[in-house]
Amino acid sequence: MALIGPGGRPVTSQPAQNAAADGAANPHIKDSGLETFAADVLEASRTVPVIVDFWAPWCGPCKQLGPALEAAVVAAGGAVKLVKVNIDENPEIAQQLRIQSIPTVYAFSNGQPIDGFQGNLPDAQVKQFVAGLAGGGHAQEGHGGPEHTAEILAMADQAMAAGDLATAAQAFGHVLQDEPGHPQAVAGLARCYLAGGDAERAKATLQLVRPDGASDEAIRAVEAELKLREAAAAAPAPGGYGELEAKLAADGNDHQARFDLALAADAAGERDRAIAELLELVKRGRKWNEDAGRKQLVTLFEAMGPTDPRTVEARRKLSSILFS
Repeated sequence: MALIGPGGRPVTSQPAQNAAADGAANPHIKDSGLETFAADVLEASRTVPVIVDFWAPWCGPCKQLGPALEAAVVAAGGAVKLVKVNIDENPEIAQQLRIQSIPTVYAFSNGQPIDGFQGNLPDAQVKQFVAGLAGGGHAQEGHGGPEHTAEILAMADQAMAAGDLATAAQAFGHVLQDEPGHPQAVAGLARCYLAGGDAERAKATLQLVRPDGASDEAIRAVEAELKLREAAAAAPAPGGYGELEAKLAADGNDHQARFDLALAADAAGERDRAIAELLELVKRGRKWNEDAGRKQLVTLFEAMGPTDPRTVEARRKLSSILFS
């Protein structure tokens, strides 16, 4: 990842923010700019994970997050480093890394981003983020390989299926340290955040995928799940089932009520019911609202994956309806 600045134009970085009581800067925390970013972050991350805090003086949440990050990095005792980048002074870096809001935090290893989040986090989560990087170790020469990666990914999937999100996230992060941008590991880590209710961090994690993995099935599945979550946020609350069901009892062709009921069911974790309602919607009003029912079903199929038994069965039923 090369950062190219304007030819010949010097970019200065403000003095280090974090200092001990005696005024000496902490050796594990530094400010960086366009001219030094490659050395401070990309090269340094080949030895130890480097966290980059993108901030600005006018950003209130940045002032809350910064000290928490610094304290956690100091506590890590050199197992991880922190680099602070003022985006007002270094807009080129923010543009090239697609920083859309601040605070934004990326963790780098082997010259590539492997994790990150946007916005402020509670101190406990900041400590967990830093500790995970510090405790994950750094990829060693000769470590990894396809078989090792497959084994760790399988362990991560098993942990996630068992509800152990912390272990799953650590395993996915381990793969990303060996293979930055690995699509299945990126998707897995994003799923961990999504399962924990942190949709924004899941979105930020998806941006870490390497370019050739952006269309990977696992990445598309998480993107689809995020779309469903966004739709669910606007859906009627589960307590509103009665009103929607009453509307459908009065008029079985009230397509909006059926669509809303499907969204509400999925938001409540009743995906089977959501699928059933959408199939019925397609059957009754195939072209309603520009194929909204069929499109929502396709999003569900992407989120569940092509081999999920629910996907296989629902696709069969959908095809029967469409070609009848």
